[in-house]
Amino acid sequence: MIDSILLYLSALFTIAGAIRRDKRLLAAGLAGTAITALWPARERRATGTTQLDRAMPVWEFDEIHETEVAADPNRIFDAIKSVRAEDIAFFRALTAIRRGGRRGPETILNPARNQPILDVALRSGFFVMADDTPHEIVIGSIIIRPNRAVAAMNFRVIPEGTRCRLITETRVHATDAAARRRFAIYWRIIHPGSDIIRRSWLHAIRLRAESSALGR
Repeated sequence: MIDSILLYLSALFTIAGAIRRDKRLLAAGLAGTAITALWPARERRATGTTQLDRAMPVWEFDEIHETEVAADPNRIFDAIKSVRAEDIAFFRALTAIRRGGRRGPETILNPARNQPILDVALRSGFFVMADDTPHEIVIGSIIIRPNRAVAAMNFRVIPEGTRCRLITETRVHATDAAARRRFAIYWRIIHPGSDIIRRSWLHAIRLRAESSALGR
């Protein structure tokens, strides 16, 4: 996330320098934007034994979020598979920004109303990479064709006494240097919005699972 913060700060310095006609501030902003956008991504390798580790053992870009849920794994997985875009705070606003306001066909960035978001993903370009319900599910998508970058996202449930830990992780692997450079710029731009969506997604799952556990 630090790279995204630096990118946006540099962009603000660039705008401020242009408005104030301050050449030094403008130059600093432009240099910071270029350096941050083009900074090389580091390759990472899995050391664990999760389904995600098996499906995506090498990657360059990732984000991880987790929350505690007062429900059993089966109820949590029911919630994972039934949460809709309407349940996820800011989802439609942030995805509309990402697709530039264009409506277009149904995708995970433009889901039909009142449809489970995972169902929308799986019929619009995503595929199941691993399904170990009620412990972990992994879905993936090719995001730069032909086969030059692949994304994978999981939901994993870890029982801890009367509660469970719900974790979601997203990984992206670019198969060549050109794809890695292209995706690095895109990732650093969208990462803050993606972070908000993932946190809100977990919150929506938690609410649905805990409501089910209470019989609501």
